[in-house]
Amino acid sequence: MTQAHDEVQALVSGEWYFDGPELRRLRDVCGGVLDEFNSLPAADHTGRRRLLGDLFGDCGDDLEVIPRFRCSYGFNIAVGSGVYLNAGCFLMDDGPITLGDHVLIGPSAVLATALHPIDDHRLRRQGAERTAPIVIGDNCWLGSNVTVGAGVTIGANTVVGAGSVVVRDLPDHVVAVGSPAVPIRSLPVDD
Repeated sequence: MTQAHDEVQALVSGEWYFDGPELRRLRDVCGGVLDEFNSLPAADHTGRRRLLGDLFGDCGDDLEVIPRFRCSYGFNIAVGSGVYLNAGCFLMDDGPITLGDHVLIGPSAVLATALHPIDDHRLRRQGAERTAPIVIGDNCWLGSNVTVGAGVTIGANTVVGAGSVVVRDLPDHVVAVGSPAVPIRSLPVDD
């Protein structure tokens, strides 16, 4: 197994790893695609969809992503059908990010899968990192400037209020707000 393969495998598996040349190369490739994506004319929805279809690991139908959009690698993102990401979203897909069908994400939202050591400052200073996946259930709506931390799952049909910081899992069918985000009321369950 090559060092490049080891870097990528550690990245996607959630093991501790250190940044290296292969990961930098993959981020550069992703950045080049995103530079093209973000510079396309406003009406070129087909061109943007084509680029994201090639970049993302899985890409459903009727995806709309408003520029400027950023992500780390692209291949760790799986997007369902009918998903809408508003301007300025950043999906830090060092680890897997899964967006269910009909997910709406407001402007300037951040989904970040990366973690650094908390208790070992020496290891943190050396650049150690690991990832934990983020999963957003079907029909969720994340308001503008929402931040979702590593390892979080947000249940289906849940709404997260603008500016909230989600650091713990949220159940299905709730409205959650705050920093940290907590459920403040239930939503009706459709059959």
